[in-house]
Amino acid sequence: MAEATAGHEDPISSRSRIIAAAARLTCADGWSRVTMARLAAEAGVSRQTVYNAVGSREDLAEAMVLSECAGFVFQIAEAFDEHPGDLLSAIRAAVERTLVLARGNELLRAVVSATHGADTELLPLLTTHSEALLGTVKVVVQDRVDRYEIDLEPERITAVIDLVVRAVLSHAMQPSATPGETAGEITWIVARLLRSPVRSDA
Repeated sequence: MAEATAGHEDPISSRSRIIAAAARLTCADGWSRVTMARLAAEAGVSRQTVYNAVGSREDLAEAMVLSECAGFVFQIAEAFDEHPGDLLSAIRAAVERTLVLARGNELLRAVVSATHGADTELLPLLTTHSEALLGTVKVVVQDRVDRYEIDLEPERITAVIDLVVRAVLSHAMQPSATPGETAGEITWIVARLLRSPVRSDA
């Protein structure tokens, strides 16, 4: 399907529509069946527009995962904003909301369910090559955590944030309990780290 306003369409709008179309196709048929030609037809743009907007398939995959991440980031930020005076309550709410959202996320389920088949190209973006995803989330969490008074060195706080974000991602992919139970366990660990920090001279 050709673009109705070729040469005049907002590149940002085209990119967003292409990424959304990629997510729909991945959820429906798997990432391995998402071709640039099929994606162009689904998004209602030309193939050249697809390449101009997202680059390679690898670039598209990362953009799709990061775009999906936006919904999780919003929930995290909202949880912290609702508990401005209680860091532990904010963490618990953020973790639980994230895991609840993950359970109902079709794209995440499509990626995880493909781990037992051949369509595993997206999996590294959530595991071994998840730096972009983790970095995006950690920036938001760090910004919110910095608003609380915490008796801990900045580098220790950063380490705790890294630990929590990685733990939540792991549970989002392979849950071992309910979102509420997992949120409670992670919050308990954070509470112990904040109250009895392990200090070193290194």
